[in-house]
Amino acid sequence: MITSKLQNYAQKPERTTHRGWLAVAGKLLVTALTLGLLWHSVFADAATAAAWRGLLASTLTGQGRTPVLLALALVPVNWGVEAWKWWRLARHLEPVSFRRSFRAVLVGLTLGFVTPNRVGDYAGRIIELKSRRLDALGAVFLGRFGQLVVTVLAGTTGLTYFLLTFYLQEFPATALGVVVAAVLVNAAVLLPLYRSRLLLAVLMAVPPLRQFHRFLAVMPTYPAKAIHTVLALSGLRYGVFCLQFGLLLQAYGAHAPLGPGAAAIAGTFLLKSLVPSLNALADVGVRELSATHLFGLLGEPVLPVLSASLSLWVLNIALPSATGLVFVLRLKLFRKKKVAPAKQQTLVETQAASL
Repeated sequence: MITSKLQNYAQKPERTTHRGWLAVAGKLLVTALTLGLLWHSVFADAATAAAWRGLLASTLTGQGRTPVLLALALVPVNWGVEAWKWWRLARHLEPVSFRRSFRAVLVGLTLGFVTPNRVGDYAGRIIELKSRRLDALGAVFLGRFGQLVVTVLAGTTGLTYFLLTFYLQEFPATALGVVVAAVLVNAAVLLPLYRSRLLLAVLMAVPPLRQFHRFLAVMPTYPAKAIHTVLALSGLRYGVFCLQFGLLLQAYGAHAPLGPGAAAIAGTFLLKSLVPSLNALADVGVRELSATHLFGLLGEPVLPVLSASLSLWVLNIALPSATGLVFVLRLKLFRKKKVAPAKQQTLVETQAASL
């Protein structure tokens, strides 16, 4: 019996080592998948490789150098604003620094690169927290929903412009219906953001959705001021995205008018957001199809728009995902509880007395 107790006590470090190996294996798997998708998206596909070579060529030869460099300089601004937004949401749950928030965003971006609909983004941000990880799911959802609200508000405006200008000029009644529908859609997405209790009530009323109630229960605890901040930061980040797209379009020679061009960019982002994707790589085709169609209505050639859209994806998704690998490899998925020396000595004495 004494031997059995000693064996059980000695086997605890082995289980910890086993979990450590699992953590290392998981991080290496994420690394391999990310690098594989990056290589496939940038080098294996001919169209993407051509756009990437064009981006480098335009930078080195001086054609479009300034717009491309400005778009590249806005990448840390883009993800810095997202980190600011997550920091504002996370500190409602526990004390957290902006540095940790920025690291969590990059880890989430990398994990989201290889997961359906970027659900790995949730895991990446939650891993960086020390407590209340269940509530963190609701916090991540709130941040992403705020970004979706801005995308819908701007995107419906952009798509409405194209519908009224190119398709419904001879159908005034239908055009009026489209405007009313756009207003109703915008109100429908804004309401859950500021009245999250209604969203929770809907989840409880639908049996298949009740399981999500506990994950989003933290949303009503955020004050209106915090929601305002999240929405403002989401709008700022959306503006950075649009500015980057506009700079890259200019670099590749597209010259759409400012107003219609902004409507095309907004419509492109909305259509991309509405289509579920298997991973970040799948977003490429959706964005390019939407962008080339909408800018085609404005008389812009396909190649400059396609190159700008692909370059936007490379700058904002591929490069930051590769950067996030550094933090993924340093993750501590299984935190060991440190035992104080005095407490550890007491534990040893207790074990000895029981033998």
